[in-house]
Amino acid sequence: MKIAIVGLPNVGKSTLFSAITKKAVDCANFPFCTIDPNVGMVEVPDYRLEPLSKISNSGRIIHTTIEFVDVAGLVRGAAEGQGLGNAFLANIRDTDAIVQVLRIFKDDDIIHVDGAIDPTRDMETINIELALADMAIVTKRLDTASRQLKSGKSKELELLLNALERAKSALEKGEQLRDLEWGEDELKEMKSLSLLTLKPMIYALNVSEEQLQDRPQTTIDDIARLGRVASDQIVPICAKMESEFIDMSQEEKKEYLESVDQTQSGLDQLIVAAYKSLNLITFLTSGEMETRAWTTKAGSSAPQAAGVIHTDFEKGFIRAEVVSYQDFVDNNGWNGAKDKGKVRIEGKEYIIKDGDVVYFRVAT
Repeated sequence: MKIAIVGLPNVGKSTLFSAITKKAVDCANFPFCTIDPNVGMVEVPDYRLEPLSKISNSGRIIHTTIEFVDVAGLVRGAAEGQGLGNAFLANIRDTDAIVQVLRIFKDDDIIHVDGAIDPTRDMETINIELALADMAIVTKRLDTASRQLKSGKSKELELLLNALERAKSALEKGEQLRDLEWGEDELKEMKSLSLLTLKPMIYALNVSEEQLQDRPQTTIDDIARLGRVASDQIVPICAKMESEFIDMSQEEKKEYLESVDQTQSGLDQLIVAAYKSLNLITFLTSGEMETRAWTTKAGSSAPQAAGVIHTDFEKGFIRAEVVSYQDFVDNNGWNGAKDKGKVRIEGKEYIIKDGDVVYFRVAT
């Protein structure tokens, strides 16, 4: 899973990136400080792995990961090349989802590119630039597809043309493409275009510690009224506080969160939002060699989930032995769960659930 972090200059993108990936990046107080995208991998925290590992006496624990891409600050006119726009927009295309950082906190020592704090204006600026960038791609591809159609019709080409015409019409109205209903065949034809407004969007409201405790509901309501797509996620997060977690122990981090009436870090909330936006779940494997988390699409069949581990596993799938995480823990592992009848034998039609502990039987 690859997620872009975008926003205007000096809204806290690089501070957030540095905090959640524990990777030092340049966070100087001036626009376009970040030119090339910073890329960092972060482990997805999962409380289930350690108990499973202890029960299975595993040699190692392997978390699933998210790749975050910190893209330099966008400005009004980026789609037309203003600032360092086009290069930055290109960096967003190769991602699965977008986290848009909106500055809520006030600090006279940190300049704002537009001179004043206004998250709804900032969101509109970024979304317009993403839509304009998509419009350029859609218009160009529509022109090419129309010429191709004259050379000979095909079902795929006609499907693409209809989808592109719908997309162009929506973008001209200022709509985000992810808010439209698309058929699977349409999305398949448009996938190669990597359209930005089709990607899931998560709004990270960069707040102060005081605002985090107050929960800036007014700002959330304002953003919703501005035309936010219903499926978009909103996560209030204090990037400054997240950066202070870097040198803390887990116990210190827990106490800090409790002091500001929080149960989860901003990173944890972003990950939950990302999984929800991308319709993902986690299944688990556990044995003496390793205990590991795997990510798959919700609704994946057992063979499809096996294919996440290795492509050959999907082809050679025979059956899956499945037990819920809680039953695995309550019965002290595979043997105990089998003795109590908690392990199920599932075939090709079984749909994997979040938290399933699975052992796949495959033909070799």
